[in-house]
Amino acid sequence: MGQVLTEKTAIITGAGRGIGRATALALANEGVAVGLIARTEKEIEQLAQEIRSLRGRAAFAAADVSDPKQVESAVQKLTEELGAIDILINNAGIGKYGKFMELETEDWQNMLNINLMGMVHTTKAVLPQMIEKQGGDIVNISSSSGLKGTKGSSAYSASKFAVLGMSESLMQEVRPDNIRVFALAPSRVITSMTDSGNETDEEKQKFMQPEDIAEYIVSQLKLDPRIFIPLSKQWATNPF
Repeated sequence: MGQVLTEKTAIITGAGRGIGRATALALANEGVAVGLIARTEKEIEQLAQEIRSLRGRAAFAAADVSDPKQVESAVQKLTEELGAIDILINNAGIGKYGKFMELETEDWQNMLNINLMGMVHTTKAVLPQMIEKQGGDIVNISSSSGLKGTKGSSAYSASKFAVLGMSESLMQEVRPDNIRVFALAPSRVITSMTDSGNETDEEKQKFMQPEDIAEYIVSQLKLDPRIFIPLSKQWATNPF
């Protein structure tokens, strides 16, 4: 028998748009209270209002996930408003592409600080709650670029490879506490970060949409807590 998500509480980073926004709406539709974190307060405030208008529970806190103090404050605020956290979706991320010698050191630092250390900071802020109650789910969004490097993606790939390594290690560490750590590595998903602006709507439909990833995440979370299928070596591909 699967896990019922109703009345659980989730925190989602990068919740203002793309995969984060779609996942927040999908979880709220399942009866999950959602805590929204993003740098742009206006986006998550509007999303929280939308969820509440649909009779869901939502709270928001603006924070830069690369700053551990901001993350700690955001998690504390959301916990106070919604209750102890059962689910963490580490989704916040950025991407910049270019030849190795053209990428500035600052570009590397920014991607590692957000794509990797952002997950570290948020997980450190939430994990003690899960360990205390002996249960929880952590979903880390990596990328197919974290499984195979491609031309022009050295910094982005490095950050996403690191996410998979961190996730696999953490999974082994916290599984005895009945905590599952999933790492997803999808190929291209049409979001504001990946939209080239040169494709028609019909062409975009050939690729995965944020709602597809959200649906997949929900399906994994619904598995009975005793079921754990490591996902860090699984990745979704587009058919075209």
